[in-house]
Amino acid sequence: MPRSAALFPVAVLLVCALAAGDAGARGSAGATGAGDPYFPAAGNGGYDVLHYGLTLGYEPGVRRLVGEAEIEARAEQDLSAFSLDLQGMRVGSVEVAGRAARFHRGGGGGHELVVRPRAAVRKGAGFTVVVRYSGLPEVVRDPDGSEEGWLVTEDGALALGEPVGARAWFPGNHHPADKAAYDITVAVPAGLQAVSNGELRGRTREGGRDVFRWHVGEPMASYVATVAVGKFAVRRSRTGDGLPVYVAVDPGQVAASAEVLGRIPEVVAWGERTFGPYPFSSAGAIVVGEGDAEYALETQNRPVFPGAPGLELLVHEVAHQWFGNSVTPESWRDMWLNEGFATYAEWLWAEEHGGDSAQEVFDLLYAGDYFEKKADGDAVWAFPPGRPPNAARISGSPVYERGAMVLHRIREETGDEVFRGILRGWAAVHRHGNADTDDFTAYVERKAPGVDFSRIWADWLYGEGRPAAVPAEKETP
Repeated sequence: MPRSAALFPVAVLLVCALAAGDAGARGSAGATGAGDPYFPAAGNGGYDVLHYGLTLGYEPGVRRLVGEAEIEARAEQDLSAFSLDLQGMRVGSVEVAGRAARFHRGGGGGHELVVRPRAAVRKGAGFTVVVRYSGLPEVVRDPDGSEEGWLVTEDGALALGEPVGARAWFPGNHHPADKAAYDITVAVPAGLQAVSNGELRGRTREGGRDVFRWHVGEPMASYVATVAVGKFAVRRSRTGDGLPVYVAVDPGQVAASAEVLGRIPEVVAWGERTFGPYPFSSAGAIVVGEGDAEYALETQNRPVFPGAPGLELLVHEVAHQWFGNSVTPESWRDMWLNEGFATYAEWLWAEEHGGDSAQEVFDLLYAGDYFEKKADGDAVWAFPPGRPPNAARISGSPVYERGAMVLHRIREETGDEVFRGILRGWAAVHRHGNADTDDFTAYVERKAPGVDFSRIWADWLYGEGRPAAVPAEKETP
């Protein structure tokens, strides 16, 4: 377990089950990237992380973070060296199996911490990682211009990670293909709170600081890990099935967000009827001040909202708990499996709660009449959802709206009963795992073997421009 957050300076410990031998033991260095087509420097090769134990201390007045990470992993090759993603921050020392290890910064734009243990780690061996780090965590600017990483707020900070911002506040294997369990302990000045993922296992006062201990038992990709430090109004409740709901709201957003946040149990229950059992052991939300972040994010267990959310946005982010957080993309090329599904969840919710039907939304988008601005309507057809042109476009309109249109075309071809089975089955087959677009198309074809999906894949998922109109006889009633 991580040492007490009151005991700083702190270390990142990588304790390993090592091969017998010394620095001359055989092995090769793990890759300094996971091979992602859009973020080639993200993640690393040669090992699989099983658990992160993060112990953090943050001082908002000076914006200083001091951290310890215990990283339990398994070697996927004989490792003479391995890398962790870490941007900025000063590394004081690294230990492997309690012995000082050599390390240097480099690769991946300077975002790699390369560690060379005194003895190679054998393939298949479990190992636990020790690195001391501290400093002023940085904001990460995405290729699309948005900001993530460690965002300073008026009374604290907010950590957001999609796609690579987690490297700003803890070292790790920061690619969605490597999910792990987490224990996150955060010490902050007395009077502030630290909210994270999972369940709050303890809150104590140590040395004039309040220490919060959070536990995430289910696998989590690092891009949906979060820490929010500041003053929050906290409300605890349970769904009708007993699922704990933990909501933390910026005091200035309490009144504006109360009604929508009060519907979290209802939205979760609807999600279970639509997508299958809720995949995590708690739910909730974090609402920060307006302007504290540029976008909402489906951080695991409790999504983050910059200001009071609307009901449609709440439905979208709760749906991500199934699609994105439980079933996580194999690479950033598969982003539409997150956003297309969450967008279609909005359509289904509206259809079942007195709004437009999914067919009506589909038709408006196809005709270019859904958005007020013509440019927004045209943007839907800018590129295929299954093949964004570059890293700056993985959150573009085709990934959301046209991704949802792909799902609706499947529904049109299969009918409601089979389609609903596909939604629930996809979430079940890949629960707490990773999947890519080929996995999805193959799954759909297995579930509806008498249907020819080739035109949907060619025209709607991978085709350029707006596909030809759907024949009237194929429309969903």
